[in-house]
Amino acid sequence: MMSSARPAAVAGLFYPAERATLGAQVRQLLADVPDDAPSRRVPKLLVAPHAGYRYSGPVAAHAYSTLRQANGIRRVVLLGPAHTVYLSGIAAPRAPAFETPLGRVTIDHDAFAQLEDLAQPVVRDDVTHASEHALEVQLPFLQFVLGDGFSLVPMAVGRVPREAVARVLERLWGGDETLVVVSTDLSHYLPYQQARSVDRVTVDRILALDPDIEPQRACGAFALAGALEVARNRGLKPRLLDMRNSGDTAGDKRRVVGYASLAMEEPA
Repeated sequence: MMSSARPAAVAGLFYPAERATLGAQVRQLLADVPDDAPSRRVPKLLVAPHAGYRYSGPVAAHAYSTLRQANGIRRVVLLGPAHTVYLSGIAAPRAPAFETPLGRVTIDHDAFAQLEDLAQPVVRDDVTHASEHALEVQLPFLQFVLGDGFSLVPMAVGRVPREAVARVLERLWGGDETLVVVSTDLSHYLPYQQARSVDRVTVDRILALDPDIEPQRACGAFALAGALEVARNRGLKPRLLDMRNSGDTAGDKRRVVGYASLAMEEPA
């Protein structure tokens, strides 16, 4: 295990590098989301986008606003794609913690020990995580809503069968103390109206808990497919929180990236 924490790689690029500025931005993004939490259960699984906060921050905030009333979450299992290296498996870091301008998040390495006998092993590889933004951009939101009382189980998911991801999640599912977050954007670089149509089909598939999601429709498709298989098997109830694209949030509608936030609750 590395002795030093994995430093923030995209602070100052995807979100502010200064602690106070970042905290104020996350606070405002969450404040802009209407609060319906008192009438809802705390979700077991969230789907959230991972672009720069200027682009996807308002959409991601809808996912994390569902945790306003959460006070029992102690562990977050965080899955997302690998953008900077080719990955044909599932990779977890060796570093003891991830850092953001809001502080340090401890990694739960005991969780990875539960996965060592799986047919598709989770490899330990800091290189995969060193420059990866898909997981990192979720952390300031999690730190803001959960405080410093949670540990992290971060995994980059490459081209693997969804059953392999599902087996990992089943091992780590836990109870109310564990939240699962899947980081993914939707379509990339389509014209605005075409992206809206394509993303609507993808979101409808997610709402149906259909794991047949193509990578060109969601960059986190392999992680998402495994999570949807578990969600279907466990009877989770999905709901769409927000669906927009960068043309809605940043203005340019010629080539956009699609975003959606969804929450999935366990049956009562």
